Amino acid sequence: MTETTTEPGHLMAGEMAQQPEVLRRLLHEGAPRIARTAAHIAARGPRFVLLTARGTSDNAALYGKYLLEILLGRPCGLTSMSVTTAYQARQDLTDCLVIAVSQSGGSPDLVASTTAARRAGAVTLAVTNNPDSPLAQASEYHIDILAGPERALPATKTYTAELLALYLLAESLRGRDGGTAAAPLPGLAEQVLARHDEVRQLAGRYRFAERMVLTSRGFGYPTAKEAALKLMETSYIPALSYSGADLLHGPLAMVDNVSPVIAIVTGGKGGQALQPVLDRLKERGADLVVVGPRAAVSAASAGFVLPTESLPEELQPVLEILPLQRLAYEITLARGQDPDAPRALAKVTRTS
Repeated sequence: MTETTTEPGHLMAGEMAQQPEVLRRLLHEGAPRIARTAAHIAARGPRFVLLTARGTSDNAALYGKYLLEILLGRPCGLTSMSVTTAYQARQDLTDCLVIAVSQSGGSPDLVASTTAARRAGAVTLAVTNNPDSPLAQASEYHIDILAGPERALPATKTYTAELLALYLLAESLRGRDGGTAAAPLPGLAEQVLARHDEVRQLAGRYRFAERMVLTSRGFGYPTAKEAALKLMETSYIPALSYSGADLLHGPLAMVDNVSPVIAIVTGGKGGQALQPVLDRLKERGADLVVVGPRAAVSAASAGFVLPTESLPEELQPVLEILPLQRLAYEITLARGQDPDAPRALAKVTRTS
């Protein structure tokens, strides 16, 4: 008979560890289905894209926005669901692809806004972890991210699965096989997740932090937002996320030599664009930690080196979030709290 552990954080830890296998499953089983769905959508010829989501899935949707604008050349926007649900505005969404991203597919506002979008002439696609969900049923097309049941309140494996699913969708929409470039991801994820001790050592810097700032640019910006969300919902540390460009437009004033700052440096144009921000942070004496390529980490006071040399810039966020998920977990345990039981949260958030 198997004993059931009740150690704090065991659910979150278990689901973080499942991520390499989830990525592998999505590449092997999900990619062909995504390609078929993309072919149907491409045949409809959508001219622009709207993405709609909440919480962690909203950060995945922001990543999707970068993908579709940069790789596909389609103008994209993130929707405000209250336009439909609260204000009941009528929109003309002819020639628009509306992508609703949700782990559970159960939030009433997502279902209502997707239903309204379909009536308004949009091509609708749900990206969920539940093919039987109301959102999947309300959409014309559906992509199953194949992450398996998620019991921990902080979403981990569903987030990285959403990222990979959106990448495979974007590549398929432009007639390419994204699986080849993404093939190293499961193995690289295993390498990153095995480095528990490095993350635990970093976590010691933040045990008594009163606030934290996370910053990045380009494809790394959704990672900064998701990492901030994980820190807030597990450890309750106020974590502020900014695009590096926005950080320079005012919020930099709150950074001093005791301010913890985590910078996510994506190898490529986003990381290059972030460099002036890193220089300013160093000038202010910020307690700077960098997550990214070796060269970027070696130039900071501390950091976590990512094995991203074999990955294109647009795939690096799948690895970037892994040590930051673990960081939120380790900080929460160090502060005597249980990351599996964030106060005031439920697995399915029912907004309207």
